[in-house]
Amino acid sequence: MQASMQEAEIHSYARQLYDAHGARAAAEAAQKARVFEEKGDQEQSRTWRHIEAAIKLMRGPTQG
Repeated sequence: MQASMQEAEIHSYARQLYDAHGARAAAEAAQKARVFEEKGDQEQSRTWRHIEAAIKLMRGPTQG
């Protein structure tokens, strides 16, 4: 994944991840963010947190 993704790319990737993993997609993104945090890669971690947030928006407010 690129170091810095554009907003449209983030939402596109979030959609692909959601389509592939369904309800587990947000957890998958959160896990990747944690891995990058542990490695000290804050930029990648922020990207994955943004993807996680986009997935949560796709799921809607009733699914957390």
